Amino acid sequence: MDAAVAEKLYTTDDIYALPEGERAELMDGQIYYMAAPNTRHQRIIGDFYLKIRQYIDSKNGDCEVFPAPFAVFINKDKRNYVEPDISVICDPDKITEKGCEGAPDWIIEVVSPSSRTMDYYRKLLKYQNSGVREYWIVDPEREVVIVYDMPNENMMEYGFGEEIPVNIYEGFSIKVE
Repeated sequence: MDAAVAEKLYTTDDIYALPEGERAELMDGQIYYMAAPNTRHQRIIGDFYLKIRQYIDSKNGDCEVFPAPFAVFINKDKRNYVEPDISVICDPDKITEKGCEGAPDWIIEVVSPSSRTMDYYRKLLKYQNSGVREYWIVDPEREVVIVYDMPNENMMEYGFGEEIPVNIYEGFSIKVE
């Protein structure tokens, strides 16, 4: 390929240079702009955050839960930057003032019409390859939650209203209403 027609590779410097209020993610040097989430999306995120936070607190757990926008430097480099809807991080050494350096233990993404391909494909592959232990894709349109248990190479699909076991926490489950 001719160097003159090669695609530009972006870095986190380009993300930080975006105009105020504009959000984007960066994967392998490519920028993916993000639309503002709708009300249902935000309610689902808030519900997850509250349930996970209450569970961790009730067990005096060491993990921390962060809702979006929260910076995750998934590969600890300048070419990969994501803002998962929910990030659960159990290694305090990964948490900095800028966000998370490396893979969170558990990521939840709530699918929006504009994020479908990103959540189901691009992020799944990125999260599998970076060390995320558990990845949930919550699809409000289909009313399903797809759970990827990465270490066991297992995938399960649950409907809204079902108890969904959390693989990284034995005995903890969440019901999506």
